[in-house]
Amino acid sequence: MAYHWGGRQRWMSLPHDLSPDKGFGGCLFFFVLFSDDKALILPCLIQGATLMDLSREGIGFRANFFYRYRRFIKTLKIYLVIAGPGIIVMIADNDAGGITTYTATGARFGFSLIWFLILLGPIAYVIQEMTVRLGAVTKQGHAEAIFASFGTFWGWFSLGDLLLVNWLTLITEFIGMTAALSIFGINPIITVTLVLILLIGIILQGRFWTWEKIVLIFCLLNLIYIPAAFLIHPDWNTILNSGLIPHFQGGFSGDLFFFLMANIGTTIAPWMVFFQQSAVVDKGMKEKDIPWGKFDTAIGAAFTVIVAIFCIVVTGTVLYGSNIASAADAAKALLHINQYAGVFLAIGLFDAGLLGAICISLASSWAFGEVWGWAHSLNNKIKEAPWFYILYILILVSAALIVLIPGAPLVLITLFVQVVAVTLLPAVLVFLMILLNNEDLMGKYKNNLAQNIISTSIILFLITLSTLYCITVLFPNLIT
Repeated sequence: MAYHWGGRQRWMSLPHDLSPDKGFGGCLFFFVLFSDDKALILPCLIQGATLMDLSREGIGFRANFFYRYRRFIKTLKIYLVIAGPGIIVMIADNDAGGITTYTATGARFGFSLIWFLILLGPIAYVIQEMTVRLGAVTKQGHAEAIFASFGTFWGWFSLGDLLLVNWLTLITEFIGMTAALSIFGINPIITVTLVLILLIGIILQGRFWTWEKIVLIFCLLNLIYIPAAFLIHPDWNTILNSGLIPHFQGGFSGDLFFFLMANIGTTIAPWMVFFQQSAVVDKGMKEKDIPWGKFDTAIGAAFTVIVAIFCIVVTGTVLYGSNIASAADAAKALLHINQYAGVFLAIGLFDAGLLGAICISLASSWAFGEVWGWAHSLNNKIKEAPWFYILYILILVSAALIVLIPGAPLVLITLFVQVVAVTLLPAVLVFLMILLNNEDLMGKYKNNLAQNIISTSIILFLITLSTLYCITVLFPNLIT
């Protein structure tokens, strides 16, 4: 009898003597595979074979394949349980403002900035990965962690800025959704009403797991830009040659700098830090789940970049050189070129605004609940967390009503959102770095030297460019 150990996989072979002098030309093996406490017995007749020949002739390969298949299925099941916060926050980052930025970038610069968008994916991952560790270890949302570690002044500063910029950003999400459905002739009042019913209904069902799976379906719809790009038959050779080689088409200018900053602003936003950390806590993720949370975030970052690239491919192919001010304008223009592509772009814009509204409003409610000590979990019923749900509904309704005001300065609001966001971003990133280097707080999960070097470089880069972006918004003629 032979017995072999192979990690968690174990097999034994029980040979029965069936030698030629007994009328057989080989050995009969009862092949036993042990995997995850289960056994599979395979009787095998191998002509003139030895035990070593058995594995060499393929039985060992099939056993190894069976084991690896079972392990893959088990791993996939674990990931599907943990998946959610990373994918949601990253894909929701491609909100109505983000889609508008990408479509306008493609129309203005063609494919020449695709390489820049690819670089932004790892930047977003590095920032958001830290929120996974911070939330899983401390069991605190970001607002609560800032109050606990930096005191009430900085806590209220961060929370006040967050609530203001989130509310203003919510207005831009409703602007995008109403503009998208107006392409199909739907009145803004009807759009706002239906969206509010949907958003409130999703949040009031009383379970984080259900809310998360519903939102993941909307995340899947965000990929509609991929088939839209194939519908217009782009020249992929041109895209690869023009988009993957770092260069600034036409040289560096104030217009180019504006678009670079706008794309950076859609990659990492303050609400994302607050949202993902609170989602990690509400989901109940633990230290052992951190690797899965990182993987989830990496998958989300990849999809964010992919969606952004395909948005640029669409407008860079058919609208290059056009004056496109918004994604809604791009969808309308596409309708005259390829009806299906235009419809897909409009649907994608609505979905982007919806995802942004879902996450941004929830980030505000979570943060406020953490600070005031209210029950603030999606697993709480309305009677268990009344103020959490009341604040969520008030934020949504008030932002939606602004869009319906005749003559409301929607362009000014969009501009003001950008300025306020950059005032909050540096503080949020600095707080995040300090918290991740607090050994008493993070223990073995604190940043190591390599993580500090990478994250510090990224944060300094973002702070510098965000500050310059703020200056150019306030003084648009400073760079010509």
